[in-house]
Amino acid sequence: MADNIRIDRDATGMQRLLQIMSELRDPDGGCPWDLKQSFESILPHTLEEAYEVADAIESGDRQQLRDELGDLLFQVVFYSQLGKEEGSFEFADITNAMADKLLRRHPHVFGDLHAKDGDQALANWEAIKQTERTAKQQHSVLDDIPKALPGLQRAAKMQKRAANVGFDWPAVAPVFAKLDEEVAEIHEAYAAGDRDHVLEEIGDLMFMCVNLSRHLKADSEQVMRAANDKFERRFRLMEGELAAQGLDMAEQNIDELEAAWQRAKLV
Repeated sequence: MADNIRIDRDATGMQRLLQIMSELRDPDGGCPWDLKQSFESILPHTLEEAYEVADAIESGDRQQLRDELGDLLFQVVFYSQLGKEEGSFEFADITNAMADKLLRRHPHVFGDLHAKDGDQALANWEAIKQTERTAKQQHSVLDDIPKALPGLQRAAKMQKRAANVGFDWPAVAPVFAKLDEEVAEIHEAYAAGDRDHVLEEIGDLMFMCVNLSRHLKADSEQVMRAANDKFERRFRLMEGELAAQGLDMAEQNIDELEAAWQRAKLV
């Protein structure tokens, strides 16, 4: 580290990180790239880092997870520095607001409310969140669900909110029936030659798949990621088999590719 960098080597890890961020944004000798950034410009990096954390968790590599969590934390530190510079908030405001929120939303731990199990604790949490939304003049249970969320994740959050006020099937059987209904409607729309209606019905089917995942206590985004990983693994096996035979995949007919795919599924 250069001698002109004013970093307290005896500071805690968090203090050092905040000091380094301040130096990176110092107009006198800071990093040209960091100095160019804004809330908007670093948003894509934040989303990317969050997905890299998810990849590290799914890989089971704790060393990688530690590093990726550090990268994600740095995004928060970056935002806090930008907020400090414009006078809107700084890191201490973020952490204090979060601490206050956790205390407020866990009265069964820090107050007099009782929660006999996780479901009751979640119900308490949602009731408190609805009170907070009402105070912000957000009267719908669907208020404050970010539109920027991935589609499957946003669908799951909307369904969960609706279920909290009783708008939900009481069992999984009606969900399966609704899935069959949506598939039939896709066929009907396709037979009618109405492309826009087909796409609308496909969306309805995907929404119901999220609903089924929720009823099975599964996260639809993780279910989709697992399906993607399975497809990638099998496709790579198929590519490898054909390449080992000296065959160009693009030159094989669909029957040959299907046979190779079925062999890959057996591995």
